Parts: sequence; structure tokens; C-alpha cells
Amino acid sequence: MNFVKIMKFGGTSVGSPERMRALIPLITDDERKIVVLSAMSGTTNSLVEISDLLYSGNATGAMNKIEILREKYHKVVNELYETEAFRKSGLEMINSHFGSLTNIASRSFTKQQEKAVLAEGELMSTALVHLMLQEKNIKSYLLPALNYMRVDKDGEPDYFYIEENLKRELRKCDSKSIIITQGFICRNAYGEIDNLKRGGSDYTASIIGSVLKVREIQIWTDISGFHNNDPRFVENTRVIRELSFDEAAELAYFGAKILHPATVNPAKINNIPVRLKNTMEPEDEGTLITASTTQADYKAVAAKDGISVIRIRSDRMLMAYGFLRKVFEIFEAYRTPIDMIATSEVSVSLTIDNPQNLEQIAKDLKELGTVEIEKNQTIICIVGDFRTERKGSAPEIFRALNTVSLKMISYGGSNNSLSLLIDTADKIKALKLLSKHLFA
Repeated sequence: MNFVKIMKFGGTSVGSPERMRALIPLITDDERKIVVLSAMSGTTNSLVEISDLLYSGNATGAMNKIEILREKYHKVVNELYETEAFRKSGLEMINSHFGSLTNIASRSFTKQQEKAVLAEGELMSTALVHLMLQEKNIKSYLLPALNYMRVDKDGEPDYFYIEENLKRELRKCDSKSIIITQGFICRNAYGEIDNLKRGGSDYTASIIGSVLKVREIQIWTDISGFHNNDPRFVENTRVIRELSFDEAAELAYFGAKILHPATVNPAKINNIPVRLKNTMEPEDEGTLITASTTQADYKAVAAKDGISVIRIRSDRMLMAYGFLRKVFEIFEAYRTPIDMIATSEVSVSLTIDNPQNLEQIAKDLKELGTVEIEKNQTIICIVGDFRTERKGSAPEIFRALNTVSLKMISYGGSNNSLSLLIDTADKIKALKLLSKHLFA
């Protein structure tokens, strides 16, 4: 049961037959490992579209989408396998999964059925890779995540259940086999198919690594680790070679797409290093995330879009206690996390990234005072050394952004970051200015 590492490969890493074959040299060394796979790139989006059509009552449109996706997978099978026998096995497997989809589409559609639809992406990608390894005479074992991965009633990993059932399943495996399993999918506290939300394959890998106390958790994507700014918008960014768990968590939560925000915590609990690697450039060392890190005034910048700011103004706040508790209780009632907060004597401003219950939250808050809502906002997070005993570590940020309107500032709550709220329309300008003034 002594596994050395967990290797998670994202959707682009299994996005084509060519990319799947490219995994073979990466996973076939002598070290015991568990390989966690996402769905093929684009598949989850297609499954979401199918679910949306079914929700709207457009079963015909959903069936058409299902058939288009089936044809895509038939093409993958025909290109991936070299022999007719394995092509036949692959097509039978794919048709079985699409049979499940059409069966669901032919009945009334529920939220729980949507979870089963979304799970098909990971189930198919792992089955395809497992069959590919069999054709290459490489020993592998397909370990169903639904047999061991579970969340509790609060949607949090049930670590005791996961450890007991994962270890039981692994005892069935040949010690020389490569273990293939699904990311993202799980069961809930009632035994129903559920998931760890979009990007949750990273989270799966970290949970497994934490439970088994492996030497290293590797997250393989199409970029060589965390960059010091968003390479989609800013030129000449560079890879950060070392980050602490806390620094990586801040960057992931505030918009760095390379890592699922929840990934860091399971690894941090058992002090297991996380390494971010690039399947297109496997020789690159990537980014190593550990408990320690080198100190630097500014390490990286990330941006999180889709933010709404809620401002509550009330004279009842003045010299009063208990007011903020009432505000927080409203957000708690709707299970809506708060990202940033700023207060004055008679007002409080809060930001959220989940607008699902925004109207009802605003309605309840109006019982406490005047409420204003502003959408289309972005949080810019600067990660670095912001220890309070240091002086003069933040002025460069404000000089860089002296032409950008700052709506809120969060400073002092963390030794690792400073966060700013701006209009989303100013995001790219702000990222470029910060890159020029902090990293040039």
C-alpha cells in the first residue's frame, strides 16, 4: 500500500488520442502511483449543455447533442487503438455509456440525474486510457472513484469513509499495476452520484494523496506551474518555482485557473508537497508547493471575475454591537461565502462570487438598512510578503494603480496577500500595470 505519488492529468492532457498516448512515458516508471484523470476537454461542457436542454424540456435537442458527442468518441476510439479487437471493445464501452445517457434523457429530468450525466465524462476517459494500457500490455487497474470517494451532508470530504474504502479497494490491486481512477466524481452522504464541482479532479488527487500520505502530489496541466501574472492578458510572465501552501491557496482562490482552490488544504494537513507540471513540457520542473517558501515582496498577481459588491448602510451600526452578526447570519442562511469586507461607522461593504441567492440576500439585508448592489467587479490579489512588522512593502502597488479606481482594499488580514476590488472593465489594465511596476 506504499504509493509514492499521485499524478492528476487534466482535460487537455487527455483531450485527444495523441495526448492520451503521450501519458504512457510519464506514468510507466517503477514507482507505485495512482493516476487521476479528468474528462476529455470539452466533454463536461457538452454534458452541461445536454443537461440544460433536458431541464428546459427540449429532449430532442438533448438527443441530438448526445449523438454528436457519441460520434466524437467513436472517432477517438478508432484513432486511439491499433487493433480491431480493441477498437471493438472501445466502441462497445462507449456505446454502453451513451446508452446510459439516452436512457436518462428519455425520462423526466432531475437535479440528481444531472450529476449522473456529468459523471460520464470521467468514466469514459478513464476507461479509454485503461483499455489503451491493456492494448500496450501495461499492467493497470481501473479503480472506480464511486467505490470510495464520498462527501458528507455539508459537501465536505468524508475522510474516514474515503480512507477505509480506498484502502479496501487497493488491496484488490496487483502491486505492479498502475492505478487509474476518476477525478471530480464522488457519492454524497446518501450514496447518490455527486461531484466535487468544476475543477474537482485536482481536489480528488489531493484528497487521495493526503489519505495515503504519498511522497508527492502532481497536478499535470497545459502550463508549467503558477505564473507571476495571468499569461492570457500579460506578456513575459514567468513561472514561480516555489510557493507555500498559503500562497498557493490565495492564488488559486483568487483566480489562478491552474489549480482548484480546495486542492491545497488536504495536502497541507499532512504536509505533502504538491507539484504543478506541464504535459507538453514534462522536463520542466514546474511549481513546487510546500510548507516553506522563499520570501519576496511580490510573488504573483491573480484576478477573480464575477464579483458582486453589496453595501449596507444603517445608522443602527453606530456605537452598536451585534449588527455585523445579523449581516453574517443572512449570508450563512443562504450558504454564500464572503470574499472581502470593509466597514465604517455606519456602513459595511461585502463581496461575493456566487450570485445565485443575491436577490433574496438583498431583500433580507434591507431589513437592516439601505442596500446597494454593484456587479461586474473583479478582485485583484497580490501575493507576497505582507507581514505587519515589515514596512514599505505596499506603496508600489498603489503607485502602479494610481489611474485605476479602487473600490475596496483588504490589507492586514493575511501575511501572504493584499486584495483590491476594481471594475472588471479595468482588469487587464490593472494586471499590466502591476506586472510593469512589480516584476519588470
